[in-house]
Amino acid sequence: MSILTSTFKTPYNSAPFNQIKTEDFKPAILQLIEEAREEIKAITTNHEAPTFENTIEALEFSGQQLDRVTSIFFNLNSAETNDEIQKIAQDVSPLLTEFGNDITLNEALFERVKTVYNNKEQFNLTPEQTTLLDKKYKSFSRNGANLNEVDKTKLREIDKKLAALKLKFGENILAETNKFQHLVTNEEELKGLPDGAKEAAKQLAEAKDLEGWLFTLDYPSYIPVMTYAENRDLRKTLSLAFGSKGFHNDDLDNQQIVLDIANLRYQRAQLLGYQTHAHFVLEERMAKNPESVKTFLNELLEKAKPAALREYDNLKMFAKETDNLEDFQKWDSGFYAEKLKQKLFNLDDEKLKPYFKLENVINGAFTVAEKLFNLEFHEIDSVDKYHEDVLTYEVTNSNGDFIALFYADFFPRSGKRNGAWMTSYKPQFVKNEEEERPHVSIVCNFTKPTKTKPSLLTFNEVTTLFHEFGHALHGMLANTTYPSLSGTSVFWDFVELPSQVLENWCYEKEALELFATHYETEEVIPMELIEKIKESATFHEGMQTLRQLSFGLLDMSWHAVDPSDITNVKAHETMAFENTKLHPDVESNCMSTAFAHIFQGGYSSGYYSYKWAEVLDADAFEFFKETGIFNLETGTKFQKYVLSQGGTVDPMTLYKNFRGKEPNPDALLRRAGLIELK
Repeated sequence: MSILTSTFKTPYNSAPFNQIKTEDFKPAILQLIEEAREEIKAITTNHEAPTFENTIEALEFSGQQLDRVTSIFFNLNSAETNDEIQKIAQDVSPLLTEFGNDITLNEALFERVKTVYNNKEQFNLTPEQTTLLDKKYKSFSRNGANLNEVDKTKLREIDKKLAALKLKFGENILAETNKFQHLVTNEEELKGLPDGAKEAAKQLAEAKDLEGWLFTLDYPSYIPVMTYAENRDLRKTLSLAFGSKGFHNDDLDNQQIVLDIANLRYQRAQLLGYQTHAHFVLEERMAKNPESVKTFLNELLEKAKPAALREYDNLKMFAKETDNLEDFQKWDSGFYAEKLKQKLFNLDDEKLKPYFKLENVINGAFTVAEKLFNLEFHEIDSVDKYHEDVLTYEVTNSNGDFIALFYADFFPRSGKRNGAWMTSYKPQFVKNEEEERPHVSIVCNFTKPTKTKPSLLTFNEVTTLFHEFGHALHGMLANTTYPSLSGTSVFWDFVELPSQVLENWCYEKEALELFATHYETEEVIPMELIEKIKESATFHEGMQTLRQLSFGLLDMSWHAVDPSDITNVKAHETMAFENTKLHPDVESNCMSTAFAHIFQGGYSSGYYSYKWAEVLDADAFEFFKETGIFNLETGTKFQKYVLSQGGTVDPMTLYKNFRGKEPNPDALLRRAGLIELK
């Protein structure tokens, strides 16, 4: 019997990474699909009248081992993949999609669900049970249960194609990222680059038996070049490569995949009776419909654009005055923005990095969680890891009760996709009066330690760590009955609130003094640097806001329309960016072909939610500021009404329970410096 098809005999029932062979996954998933089918069959052939327990609850807890194994597998496919794993992913994804469709298109099962739904008053359900019932009913009706047989078959075909296309999209981007290498052999060409970045590039070259300094498109390699390298050609080379991923008309090209995904999503929505994919998605979001999303984005655009244009003109003028640069391009933006920031605030990341040793920042995040939510983190070595870089922690409350298992994976590798994310290996739930606690992970791509320096984070990396840790707290502090309503299983325009609100602590003196100490002298970060961090927090906020809004509007341009007339990805994108464009267009670059959030991840029709949640987080943090950023009562309230409730209650109700009122968008604009403080 495979380790994957039985209950794990491991500490905390943790994933047995050391005992899993890659070739075990496919047979285990096939077996577990069949076992889950039998569980569904047992529900549909039950001769007793449908009840909440024998239908809805039974359905909720069916296929649990399958869910566990697939979460382990697909997490590895993101964080520690290889050719074998990618091949298995291509094989099993259509099978899992088909199995999912077999459930939602199972007429006998839907009849039982519908019976419970239509008679819910007689079952005396709790609010959480009512939410679960509504969600289960909608999962059928929104996924084709009411369709005729011909349309059900069409839906299955669409879903199989989409699953394969999304995987291929992501594989192409990873392959493009891994393929690009730029070797510099003359140190003169690296002028301006920090010593740490040069040392990392040297080590990278040595690891590949090359002489010189090797640069890649991984963020810790790419960002320092774009920010500090005086060599404009080097910046241009990396910028053009980064901006053209999936856009080379070769075997890794994503243009047709983008068109196919957009069209299949539209066809799927139409089949289900929705106007567009965005209408389908947003029915289950706080925003409710594409019109309110576009109104939200365009209202913010109207307020942010004047500031963005001013900032951009000032930046171009600064580049002209500094280096007589007439032809300002996007590969100049980060470099001159950093120079201008240093001039205005006498602050640069290289001055800050010594105060942000990775281990100290991790402990800082833990201390914030301890002060706000009474949590304690203990590093352990008793659970398996999927890579030696991964850190593992037991999380307890102040009474010593086990709260969660926490994995943290911080450094880039060839088998790991770019960016940062939070994920789960096991959800929290209660079954047979036994509580199961969650296993949560954050994955990032920070600068690795070198021979002479520990991992020192840029301030942006500090906020990224806090952001992902905020998501992790949402998962760890879950306190619900049902796994599909637990932790981060909330509306997607609400899911970013816990992550984004936690970033605010990175700007507060009271918090920074807990963890921002010099890695050599242990000196606490000087007050003047804290002041400069706060002062510079709104630097180029107009341009940053415009950038985020451009991504949200691009997302809507693909998903809130009938895309069948779109034949040229680049031309469509250029049109979508028209109102938010600052830099001259680069013909060889395309955003959509590497926009993994919306074409591979779950953010299609949902990218606006970052800004939506920023409104919530700015308003929420004003409450923390009013009561004290480490006020335990406010922290407990946030835990009680937001972090622990998952998707059991409408998010606006949760927010109002915490805050006492609806969020005020002006809080975001005030924090961003885009309107005057009142």
